[in-house]
Amino acid sequence: MAGIYIHIPFCKQACHYCDFHFSTSLKGKDAFLQALQKEIVLQKNYFQLLTPGDSEIETIYFGGGTPSLLSQSELMRVFEALYKNFNVRPDAEITLEANPDDLTVQKIKELKTSPVNRFSIGIQSFHDEDLKLMNRAHNSQEALTAVKASQDMGFENITIDLIYGIPALSNANWKLNLYKAFELDVKHISSYCLTVEPGTALAHFVKEGKAKNVDEHQSAAQFEIMLEEMDKNNFVQYEISNFCKDNHFSRHNSNYWLKKPYLGLGPSAHSYDGNDRQSNISNNALYIQSIEKGELNFEKEVLTKTQQYNEYVLISLRTMWGTDLEYIRSKMGSDYVAYCLSEADRFIDSKEIRKEENKLFLTDKGKLFADRIAGSLFKVD
Repeated sequence: MAGIYIHIPFCKQACHYCDFHFSTSLKGKDAFLQALQKEIVLQKNYFQLLTPGDSEIETIYFGGGTPSLLSQSELMRVFEALYKNFNVRPDAEITLEANPDDLTVQKIKELKTSPVNRFSIGIQSFHDEDLKLMNRAHNSQEALTAVKASQDMGFENITIDLIYGIPALSNANWKLNLYKAFELDVKHISSYCLTVEPGTALAHFVKEGKAKNVDEHQSAAQFEIMLEEMDKNNFVQYEISNFCKDNHFSRHNSNYWLKKPYLGLGPSAHSYDGNDRQSNISNNALYIQSIEKGELNFEKEVLTKTQQYNEYVLISLRTMWGTDLEYIRSKMGSDYVAYCLSEADRFIDSKEIRKEENKLFLTDKGKLFADRIAGSLFKVD
């Protein structure tokens, strides 16, 4: 099975913490959509080397940017091109990222008539002071209304995003954010620690002393609160930042972590065919110009065994499925297994990693330092 990711590079306004590729000018939206439809045609054979069953599309994910800015007719143009050029399964998971302020009753009604069957709603916080700090376009009431209205219209598969580690966010208010999410009865929550990315407005504010930097101790405390509260409310942590109830896993993101192939469409989108990676140019105008000429503008990277090993460790260790030593043996060789185990020993001794049969898993203690631990297991040629 395979997936398709579509990057919609437009937003109403820039969130202060965001370093994704987007534009707040919508002038080029129609030209972009025309180019996107052409790119779909140009890439229709991307999965041709896979077996017929493996090339079936089981997930489509509209990310960004803000995909909910697309009108119904614009969205349906994209779907028409996708279904014409790819073999999309009837039961495919089709996710649309949406901002709460876009999800009006009329908008939700329209989306209900489209192939979209899953919403990813970027709430981030139920506190207006946090939303203002992050320069979000919605307020807390709009967040609540968007989720409830979507549920009332029959959208049951909903995930919401929350952010912790916000400088002014107390532990008590972080708990309130979690309780509000639980009360909404959503089945999936993605929760990320606020990071100050270079080049963002937030990084500038911190440098100028206009905003406080993220406090690592506060972030760690709120991460631990999150683990405790999620467990109490029967949410399974199947990846460091992702929790679900009743098997409502994100099939699309899970396929990333399970190393299934996917095609990325749109500027800055990434693709993976099982061996190689490629990334589209992160420039709307140059992306459109190339596609208009019938050319794909991307950088390709043929992954070495060591790169494949490092990437697998980084991704797999963050998940409930763990790092499979047999997978490493079959794909990279016994030497890589021996190396992985030798580097993991000290983390097993410190109870940050546990070994069960042929797999390595992070403990709750280790999850606080997931990236650092994974980096320590990396191999350098």
